[in-house]
Amino acid sequence: MTERDTEKGVPEGGLGVPGSTRDINTNVNTVVAPSSKSTRPSSATSVPTFSDVSEEQRENARHSNPNGFSRVNSGISVEQAEADFAELQREISGLSRASRVNSRRADDPEKGIKGDTTGSDTSEDEFDLEQVLRGGLDAEREAGIKPKHIGVYWDGLTVKGMGGMTNYVQTFPDAFVDFVDYWTPLMNLLGRGQKGVEATLLDNFKGVVNPGEMVLVLGRPGSGCTTFLKSIANQRWGYTGVTGEVLYGPFTHKQFKEYRGEAVYNQEDDIHHATLNVEQTLGFAIDTKVPNKLPAGTNKANFKRDVITTLLKMFNIEHTRHTVVGDALIRGVSGGERKRVSIAEMMITNACVLSWDNSTRGLDASTALDFVKSLRIQTNLYKTSTFVSLYQASENIYKLFDKVLVIDSGKQVFFGPTTEARGYFEGLGFLPRPRQTTPDYVTGCTDEFEREYSDGYSPRNAPHNPETLAAAFEKSKYAHQLQTEMADYKARLDMETAKHEDFRVAVHESKRRGAKRSVYSVGFHQQVWALMKRQFVIKLQDKLGLTLSWIRSIVIAVVLGTLYLKLQDTSASAFSKGGLLFISLLFNAFQAFSELGSTMTGRPIVNKHKAYAFHRPSALWIAQIFVDTAFSAAQILIFSIIVYFLTNLSRTAGHFFTFYLLILVGNIAMTLYFRIIGCLSPDFDYAIKFAVVTVTLFILTSGYLIQYQSQQVWLRWIFWINALGLSFASLMANEFGSSQITCSAESLIPSGPGYDDIQYQVCTLAGSKPGTVVVKGADYIIDGFTYAPQDLWRNFGIIVSIIVFFLIMNVVLGEFVKYGMGGNQAKVFARPNAERTALNEALNNKKLQRQKSRVDDEDKALKIESTSILTWENLNYDVPVPGGTRRLLNNVFGYCKPGELTALMGASGAGKTTLLDVLAARKNIGVIHGDIFVDGSKPGKEFQRSTSYAEQLDMHDPTQTVREALRFSADLRQPYETPQSEKYTYVEEIIALLEMEHIADCIIGTPEAGLTVEQRKRVTIGVELAAKPQLLLFLDEPTSGLDSQSAFNIVRFLKKLAAAGQAILCTIHQPNAALFENFDRLLLLQRGGRCVYFGDIGKDAHVLRDYLARHGAVAGPSDNIAEYMLEAIGAGSSARVGNRDWAEIWDDSPELANIKDRISQFTESRRQAAAAIDTSLQREYASPLWHQIKTVVRRTNISYWRSPNYLFTRVFNHIVIALLTGLTYLQLDDSRSSLQYKVFVMFQITVLPALLLPQVELMFVVKRAIFFREQLSKMYSAFTFTLSMVIAELPYSILCSVLFFLLLYFIPGFQSEPSRAGYQYFMVLITELFAVSLGQLLAAISPSAFVSSQYDPFIVITFALFCGVTIPYPQMPGFWKAWLYQLDPFTRLISGTITTALHGLSVRCRTHELNVFAAPPGETCGSYMENFFAAGGSGYLVNNDTSNCEYCAYSLGDQFYGAFQYTFDTRWRDLGIFIVFVASNTIILFTAVSPCAFLSEFSPGVGHTLTNLPLLDAFLELEPTMS
Repeated sequence: MTERDTEKGVPEGGLGVPGSTRDINTNVNTVVAPSSKSTRPSSATSVPTFSDVSEEQRENARHSNPNGFSRVNSGISVEQAEADFAELQREISGLSRASRVNSRRADDPEKGIKGDTTGSDTSEDEFDLEQVLRGGLDAEREAGIKPKHIGVYWDGLTVKGMGGMTNYVQTFPDAFVDFVDYWTPLMNLLGRGQKGVEATLLDNFKGVVNPGEMVLVLGRPGSGCTTFLKSIANQRWGYTGVTGEVLYGPFTHKQFKEYRGEAVYNQEDDIHHATLNVEQTLGFAIDTKVPNKLPAGTNKANFKRDVITTLLKMFNIEHTRHTVVGDALIRGVSGGERKRVSIAEMMITNACVLSWDNSTRGLDASTALDFVKSLRIQTNLYKTSTFVSLYQASENIYKLFDKVLVIDSGKQVFFGPTTEARGYFEGLGFLPRPRQTTPDYVTGCTDEFEREYSDGYSPRNAPHNPETLAAAFEKSKYAHQLQTEMADYKARLDMETAKHEDFRVAVHESKRRGAKRSVYSVGFHQQVWALMKRQFVIKLQDKLGLTLSWIRSIVIAVVLGTLYLKLQDTSASAFSKGGLLFISLLFNAFQAFSELGSTMTGRPIVNKHKAYAFHRPSALWIAQIFVDTAFSAAQILIFSIIVYFLTNLSRTAGHFFTFYLLILVGNIAMTLYFRIIGCLSPDFDYAIKFAVVTVTLFILTSGYLIQYQSQQVWLRWIFWINALGLSFASLMANEFGSSQITCSAESLIPSGPGYDDIQYQVCTLAGSKPGTVVVKGADYIIDGFTYAPQDLWRNFGIIVSIIVFFLIMNVVLGEFVKYGMGGNQAKVFARPNAERTALNEALNNKKLQRQKSRVDDEDKALKIESTSILTWENLNYDVPVPGGTRRLLNNVFGYCKPGELTALMGASGAGKTTLLDVLAARKNIGVIHGDIFVDGSKPGKEFQRSTSYAEQLDMHDPTQTVREALRFSADLRQPYETPQSEKYTYVEEIIALLEMEHIADCIIGTPEAGLTVEQRKRVTIGVELAAKPQLLLFLDEPTSGLDSQSAFNIVRFLKKLAAAGQAILCTIHQPNAALFENFDRLLLLQRGGRCVYFGDIGKDAHVLRDYLARHGAVAGPSDNIAEYMLEAIGAGSSARVGNRDWAEIWDDSPELANIKDRISQFTESRRQAAAAIDTSLQREYASPLWHQIKTVVRRTNISYWRSPNYLFTRVFNHIVIALLTGLTYLQLDDSRSSLQYKVFVMFQITVLPALLLPQVELMFVVKRAIFFREQLSKMYSAFTFTLSMVIAELPYSILCSVLFFLLLYFIPGFQSEPSRAGYQYFMVLITELFAVSLGQLLAAISPSAFVSSQYDPFIVITFALFCGVTIPYPQMPGFWKAWLYQLDPFTRLISGTITTALHGLSVRCRTHELNVFAAPPGETCGSYMENFFAAGGSGYLVNNDTSNCEYCAYSLGDQFYGAFQYTFDTRWRDLGIFIVFVASNTIILFTAVSPCAFLSEFSPGVGHTLTNLPLLDAFLELEPTMS
């Protein structure tokens, strides 16, 4: 071993594990001579190669491990990982040292690897990967750079946060109050708002951790574990005060902020980009952390590849290299593998201080142990200071730690060696429990309901609350030892200045050019480059989003191109060209609307990477705009080519590329704008409100819907900061600036027989001159729009300036605005009333009595009359996969009978949940073979109602309280004949049994803001128990995410239910010995869905132990049999015990034959009993239809009432658009231009679907996901659900339509007589109902809100384009005119509203609106125009008796809409047809939801959407069409 190896403290034979022969704390200066065994021949120059034998072993390993593990016996073993680690160090550098390598690679028959691989030694220094990852590499031995080893010291650490406030659930009216209350937020911003009660979260903590030590942090949920882990990792954001001395090495917490990436916190949830694969995820992390100095002979690409390989090998996830990481909605790697990706990502940070928060949640016992072993490896190799909090830690896991910290309600009640903790608490007077694991025991001692005292001790003379426990610790020898250790550590700091200087130098030298003075490892430009590569891959791999985006763009381009086909340079096409340019610009600008959603949903990842010091948030925004522009540029180019050449716009290269460039900059500007809103807004609803206001203003002031000169003076200024308006002005200048427009016959006045002398005619087009049929395009846009052609490039310059300003704003806001960096928010409660108060008092009294008596109240009501037996024989389940089918269950036999609690266990992916789904009749894809019988007969239609299934996914209506959720279940699932009072009494019992008294009136909420994971799990179980299942109770991992005590309480309660006569089948993870022995039977599966054991467990698991021992797997007396059996069958990553497959052993066993016999007996004996049951009771639903409707409609209405954001955002959007439109067209007069503006006001009604569709779809999909879960339990029918959704929307639709109508109709000054105003209101109301019913229909036929949102732009744009406003019916191409115009619901809306508004309206042109021409010599204007008016010509002359004629194009409103071929007589027919559209939507909706159960496979897909939640809200694409 070299001197540097000694300095690193790496013992020769690999680093030891606490409790092993080589402890981590062994004196590291002792050098052990390499054994003779480990030496091997070497040559001076050869690169190490593996022998053929070794290569063959690896090949065999690959075949025998289909999951891709690269070793024959590949458990995560500390020694093996270190061996791999050393081997990879050699491979990367191509250099090796015989003694060191061979000491780690000696013959190891268990691993199947020979130690005699050839290798080399050279005089050069070894490339040490550890040094590289630690950031302090110098390939030259002389540089002597040491690793970054610093410990953590804390004294008097006290953390305070906000607490003690009772928040009541917000309802619809509260949203209005909050909206007008600007004073409270302003005061809060200034720090003068009403303060909540400040709570002390951690009180006076003391401790010290040396480099290379692991600390286990234990405490009940809410005791302060997460707060401690965050504080110790120097993440203090969100707390009101953190005091006390915390030292990282010699650095105070403020000084250590310079080294932010050196102390990191890994939260409970794994947050990654779901569409990146594992290699890309880790590759990005390395790109932002790659050190400055690489050794000779390697480059960055090789370094990156080798580091990724090392990490994947260390954590046994090589097979996932090219698998996407995935998340709850996108299928990817398994939960355990994703957790290991998180570990690897955090290892890449090179941090010295690591905090892991409950990282084994959802892992089976074997994987959990592997995970903690992985942490042990990391701590050993890197000499990090590691802090870990775990729920349900096994004894084997516990032994891997050096120290344990026990927290009780924010008090430090123990900190010391793991080996001494149990003895300490027993010494305090607590009853020893030798069968309980140490973590469970010490945590139980902090729980007032669970702890018990030894003889001679009681609360009077022993610690009994957090304060007395903390005081007892202060007086103990461990506190004195800690004080001594802390003093020694502090004294050592002064002597180890050289080490700390090395740390500084190491950190400094690891930084690359441009990052020397920052907390980041690479310079800003390198961060941007790494992010650009990542964002490009993310975009490219989101194939669904990308494909739909291209399809949408091309289809809309084709529709636009064919609708405005071959426009000519005539006056008839001039206005149509303006409409085409405006729609093209707006469609592409609003393609960027999804940025709003993705910016907000991407926050957690940005926050995590900022904390890890991977990159600045600002670097992401700069990288993203480059990537977005690249993708948008290609898409917009194709769009532009299709539209431009189909519609025959000016065909020169200059004109085309100017058109393309202007649309592209419009898209870039709006992309940045939406991103700014995303950065600024705390949640989606604020973002939508802000976007609707500003986008409406941008559209209204862009100069097309109302020309610049006609706009209100107080709105006109917006044009100059409006990228849309400036782009539109430049597009018009580009198209018309150099063109000549020919006046068509219908635009000449007068026209017809006898009017053929152009000298006495005039063109009605703006900018025309008397006596000529040619109008200059420049004159047209100057007179009609006040646009000057020469301003084109000036406007472009302003747009570029706006883009630069937006980008700067984006960068600044990204750095300084912090949303989503806090934890789970405060609980929200329903407002108390007399009933709730009385119930809660009763619950609390019962709880106090239970605590005093210390016995379970064996309630008489807990008698379950169930006699039926469920059996399954030869059960197989195949699912379709690309290229064939895959078998998930393979010949499984078993039964479940009343009075027995059966555990279903196996490794992750063994098919436990699949088996439950199949037995509970929850699968609707794939093929099931074999027999499932209830009492010897096929399950009847009442089967799903008679069973309860607590699924792994905790899905509940987020607006319900816990009590309401349980009552809802009891109301609909217990027999209808049971009195409601009896059902509700049972619900109160369940609340008490699950210890939910304190959250009975708490709103369930979402995992981000509501009940915690553990509380949600209890609610899931409670909802199923409240149903009082008559046949069977299935539970999928009921203890996952719970602390040991909660898990024990739930299993104990299940045991009590079983004793009362319930049949229970339950999957379980990580059970300790005490938990496991509560189960009567075990069904054990191995990978591939094959059964390994089904039978009794026995007292102390003697039956199971005997079975395993008979076949060669002998468990030690102290082994936790639940962990051991999984390891024995090879369920973890370790190899199985024995050389035979355990499933084959079971297939040949007498035990299986016995089980088959017993199943036959059950089938025969129960068949007669089953035949005697009254078949009339076998109904599908427990409640009749009217009771379902009453209960579900009530729940849905309450849910809407408690969704103020959904409702208020909707009301707000209606008010804002109506108000802004009304003010823009304020008090329209009787002029000619007002006719056009009145049409545009009516056209604004078509905006409603664009506003409503995305909101309604998302709400429907979220509620449908809940319905799918409840419908599987046969709570209520699809008809009931659909009816409740339709009814719930009605009152708010009426309210919104009233507010929208009043502002939109009366501010511009439309007629107030009832016959017209009433009709117009009906049209607004029907449009509102049409939009809501269409949104619900689209959601009902789509698997997710993301998919339904993809229909919206097509529908909204198509409806708006083909209703006859953007292009009048006579000018529409025949193909579209023949069918789509007639099928468009908005044709009826526009026809009815325009004719009602303009019928009989007299028109008086203003002077600038008159067309002036001269009458022929000798004629007056009246006589010259007589034939024109006689032939039905519209308009009037100002003065008949002069020869200088002033002509107004319309005298009546009817003449204006005559050109659209609308008639006043058909308006009631149009209203009727529009109602039929609403009715047909509703009918299709009811039929669509019923067969839609096939979509339950997608029901979690609710959320893919959130990324695109507002995708369409902003497709105010309809507004685009407001030509």
